Amino acid sequence: MPNDNALLLEIDNHVAVVTMNNPPANTWTVESLKQLNTLVENLNSNKDVYALVITGQGEKFFSAGADLNLFADGEKSVAVTMAQSFSRAFEALSAFRGVSIAAINGYAMGGGLEVALACDIRVAETHAEMALPEAKVGLLPCAGGTQNLAWLVGEGWAKRIILCGERVSASQGLEIGLVEEVAETGKGLDRAMQIAGSVANQSPSSVAACKQLIQNCRGDPLKHGLLKERELFVQLFDTEDQTEGVRAFLEKRRPEWKNQ
Repeated sequence: MPNDNALLLEIDNHVAVVTMNNPPANTWTVESLKQLNTLVENLNSNKDVYALVITGQGEKFFSAGADLNLFADGEKSVAVTMAQSFSRAFEALSAFRGVSIAAINGYAMGGGLEVALACDIRVAETHAEMALPEAKVGLLPCAGGTQNLAWLVGEGWAKRIILCGERVSASQGLEIGLVEEVAETGKGLDRAMQIAGSVANQSPSSVAACKQLIQNCRGDPLKHGLLKERELFVQLFDTEDQTEGVRAFLEKRRPEWKNQ
């Protein structure tokens, strides 16, 4: 049965906290993926939100991805629906205009790791384990896993994790660049919130432009990125945040961002 509360949302001081809440393993369904897509769209329209933190309910699982019972009958139509739902939701998360942070508080498997890969920054608790085990059951990561993982950790480690089915611990994830930080057990969300809070010191207009430029590196040539960089720099002068930021610096005071 669909869980109408599969995603819990709280907004605290410019930070949206999204908690995956589908026990026992916080698995994804078509309904919860649609909820995530809509939620991100709404947060994009909320000018008071600068950052997003996503974590899992409970102490054991961040998320175990999709429920394999969905694919037990081998129905192609189900595969199409799930693949499209994952794609829309996680690409929307990746394109969120602010900073997104995954607080990985336990097992992150399959689509559970892929939602973390769609975020800008990943904080893993010491006991967390991460994997993309789809090939073990005759499937493959279809929510950006093959692309985002290779971009983060390189082709060799992506092949070890996906083709050889290796699990990665939090400490190993830090070594290979899969996560940016490791936190003590039970402290991942707190650390993610601290990082998210620092985003409030930045102009949200500048953050959105910079994120677009950084992610541009994945697919477009350098010349295009350099041209886009100059264009967006000039466009910032159409925003109130640009004027406020410079004046606040010169007047030696904290800026008051309006995200416009």
